[in-house]
Amino acid sequence: MKLPNKTCSMESAIAKIRDGDTVMIGGFGVPGTPMTLIHALVDHGACNLTVVKNDANEPGMGIDHLLQNGQVSRLITTHLGLNNHAIEMMNSGGIAVEFNAQGILAERIRAGGAGLGGFLTDIGIGTELAEGKQQIEFGGKRQIIEPALRANVALVHADRADTFGNLGFVATAQNFNTLMAMAADCVIAEAESLLPLGGLDPNNIHVAGVFVDHVVELNSLSKEYAVVQR
Repeated sequence: MKLPNKTCSMESAIAKIRDGDTVMIGGFGVPGTPMTLIHALVDHGACNLTVVKNDANEPGMGIDHLLQNGQVSRLITTHLGLNNHAIEMMNSGGIAVEFNAQGILAERIRAGGAGLGGFLTDIGIGTELAEGKQQIEFGGKRQIIEPALRANVALVHADRADTFGNLGFVATAQNFNTLMAMAADCVIAEAESLLPLGGLDPNNIHVAGVFVDHVVELNSLSKEYAVVQR
């Protein structure tokens, strides 16, 4: 069986995103954040988006472009501390923000990728993070029911990919990218280098191509990627 070639243009891939979609965006600060795909999403203009990302990047960088363009209605994240613009939007009611402990966010995404409905944890009991969440007694302890997270689309940044969509990341760029690539109905990957099928060392593949729908090769890295240029 011949495996499909999943490479495509940036525009045709991003066109899959519709108004009201939930979009997971990889990255931990700059490393692993798909900056170019984000700019393409800004140009595409899909609005009323729920964005799932570990952080809000910094002003004028990453998902801040989506926030400034008014495309995000809800942000599911762990912190906004580096982006005063995102904080101002939250305080003024411009966006709804759902905070999660970092490990909880990662596990909610992992559970979504594994086909689970959620999981139990005592992390957050007695804090604002538990407000509005269902709780039960289990194992002699009070537990929060944390629902799994899935998305319509995930945008991820890879160091390398092949034409089938097998992906490899570098260092901390693995962060949320691997989890998100398994928790979305459609996965779009931007890759710094694109290799033919079989060009990746199987031991260095972090996401199997079966999870990836579209691959876009980056011709260059903008200044927003400066901290991870190697």
